[in-house]
Amino acid sequence: MSHAQALRALLKGPGVIVAPGMYDALTAHLIAQRNFSCAYLSGASISYSRIGRPDVGLVSLAEVGDVVSHIRERVEIPIIVDADAGFGNALNAQRAVRLLERMGASGIQIEDQTNPKRCGNPADKTLIASAEMVGKIKAAVDARTDPNTVIVARTDAVAVEGFDRAIERANALADAGADMLFVEGPMTLAQMKALGVAFAGRIPLLANMLEGGRMPVATAAELGAIGFKLVIFPAAMARIVSFAAGEYLDALKADGATTRLQSRMVGFDQLNADLGIEALLADGLRYEK
Repeated sequence: MSHAQALRALLKGPGVIVAPGMYDALTAHLIAQRNFSCAYLSGASISYSRIGRPDVGLVSLAEVGDVVSHIRERVEIPIIVDADAGFGNALNAQRAVRLLERMGASGIQIEDQTNPKRCGNPADKTLIASAEMVGKIKAAVDARTDPNTVIVARTDAVAVEGFDRAIERANALADAGADMLFVEGPMTLAQMKALGVAFAGRIPLLANMLEGGRMPVATAAELGAIGFKLVIFPAAMARIVSFAAGEYLDALKADGATTRLQSRMVGFDQLNADLGIEALLADGLRYEK
């Protein structure tokens, strides 16, 4: 079974799926090592880690593809890739789908924001016309080399046009051939439940859990009970690593040493073991004989 087929099987299977966010091969490996069934590659996290900038659409398709390729080289689990607004018009979206598929994406997410996008700042968001977004999703579906690749359609209409209009947009995107819907930013639990009712039995729903965001934070089990199939925690990995790195740097600055933090570090030998050094060295020895 290919990784795209595996993602399809997860979406058709029982229960709710938890997809931690990642941003490189190391964080992907940590996720796979702990037996998560799939992972989510956040555009915001790529922007944070790759160029040290907020998520305002500065990351290029080539940069995203490069990250995907490194992750796919390291892990076999399905990965859903945030492709922002498809990096342009419908033709750009098609190119994005083809490239990200080749690099190893199992699912590809496209949204209806304009550039520069606004992540976590709903008051400033603007959207492309619904018809243009429908065209992008149709183009993305047509561009797939593997029919199992999952096309995720995201709309940010709740913050811009209101909840009812977001439902209209989401229906249009489902009709256009999207395999999963991501309605960003419902403001209340009642709105989240209404989404579950509106699309029950028709198309899987993705829930975005952003700590400190406007969407109510719930457990995966609670979200599954009201109709969501996949729950992403897109930026938590980058945020927790940034927190830990800040503590390390503060201690190093103050002490000139890392002694008081060593109990909170993975040991050097343990890290190499976790990353598979013995198998790599054994493979190398086979070619020296």
